[in-house]
Amino acid sequence: MQAGLRAHPHRHGPAQLLASVQAVCASQGLRLTASRQRVFELVVAAGKPIKAYDLLDQLKQENSAAAPPTVYRALSFLLDHGFVHRLESINAFVACYHPEERHTVPFLLCDVCLQATELCQSDAAAQLEEEARRVGFLPGAQSLEVHGVCGPCRERGGRK
Repeated sequence: MQAGLRAHPHRHGPAQLLASVQAVCASQGLRLTASRQRVFELVVAAGKPIKAYDLLDQLKQENSAAAPPTVYRALSFLLDHGFVHRLESINAFVACYHPEERHTVPFLLCDVCLQATELCQSDAAAQLEEEARRVGFLPGAQSLEVHGVCGPCRERGGRK
């Protein structure tokens, strides 16, 4: 792994992570509604990237009246405030394990087990933005995703 980058195993418990999000909301005057909180809890519980319609299916098991706008509005709030990350290449969402700090970080996505590993250094994103500005490009959104096969999948005979 490149110097300055480190994978973070994200062993934070769901309750600890939810408490962090609640604390950020309280300190910033944000409204964490019951539906926003529930969508966040489902993203955390998934343990790997989850698609919006999978979230909707889970919500419908709890409330048959749940509809796509409910999920998309909740995800929009969670994204806007950095509580979840959207993985563009697979159109799925993962919890941010550092909700108290806004950041853009690269993800390693295993194409076998579908796990996403957040690299907890924003150096790569900062370097990319700096280089873009150097050549006169004004960067907007940034999504850094590397697809491949994780170590455990390789050990189990996944692609080499």
